[in-house]
Amino acid sequence: METSTVIRILKRIITIRESEEFVAKKIESGDIKCPCHLAVGQEATPSVLVEFLTPEDRVYGTHRSHHQYLAMTDDVEGLLAEVLGKKNGCAKGMGGSQHLINVGKGFGGSVPIVGGTIPIACGAALAMKLTNNGGIAIPFFGDGATEEGVFHESLNLASVMKLPVCFIAENNLFASHLHILERQPETSLCRFARAHLIENIQLDGNDVISLYDHLKQIIRYVRYKRLPYFVEVMTYRWKGHVGYREDLDVGVKRKEDLSIWKTEKDPIGRLISKYESLKDTYEGFTKEVHKRIEKAWDFAQKSDYADKNFLLSCVYCED
Repeated sequence: METSTVIRILKRIITIRESEEFVAKKIESGDIKCPCHLAVGQEATPSVLVEFLTPEDRVYGTHRSHHQYLAMTDDVEGLLAEVLGKKNGCAKGMGGSQHLINVGKGFGGSVPIVGGTIPIACGAALAMKLTNNGGIAIPFFGDGATEEGVFHESLNLASVMKLPVCFIAENNLFASHLHILERQPETSLCRFARAHLIENIQLDGNDVISLYDHLKQIIRYVRYKRLPYFVEVMTYRWKGHVGYREDLDVGVKRKEDLSIWKTEKDPIGRLISKYESLKDTYEGFTKEVHKRIEKAWDFAQKSDYADKNFLLSCVYCED
């Protein structure tokens, strides 16, 4: 991987990390009141993925999608305005943290319904197949979503109809506050893909280099073979299910594991350890991002709320 590519990916990860840490602080201070499910620690996969996407592709998120949204759009301003409910937000202030969208940048939307965008992505993939536009659909979801019926129905549909969809399961081992081994017989999710005869792989979701090498080939497979693929990325969220706290009270296992994920398995630290020349880039760009976030926050605070009449204008489509 070229150094310029590494730097580009690192900058995306830093932007996401610092933006979400900023949001966490504003939740703690009470300035942000809408529920925010943060993905601090899980930034690597979407930051690498966008290297291989085209304008025809569509990515779909979940209730925890700040990292995917920012990787696709670099729209810190629109995100902060949205969590404040302002009309300059990416969903015009009507969605909040869990309803993000920017179709122009390829982010088809996120929803709080667990597994809700998986069938939507399959529908998008079917449209891409019928129109032959060369695009692919990519739904992100967590390990908890694999316990929803619609997940299994979608895998079956994608396999039977040979849809160009790349399922990406972010396995952070927790669904809300419950560890996966308290809900499923094993930690790996690839067995579900195998049951539907879908090509699959489990990857280290915090290893940028490995992600780059594998996702490059996987996206090419889906795009040119027009077949589904299932990617399970092992990762970990530093914060709790929702809000700014780390939820260290959620069992002894999380207490023991979190420190390891924040040090040895941190995607930023691991990348810099492989490219020591990135240390100066990291420090310098982090300062730039801090300034940008402060400006974006000022922009969001000064933005207006949408007029009440605007709400009704989005309910029906006039002829």
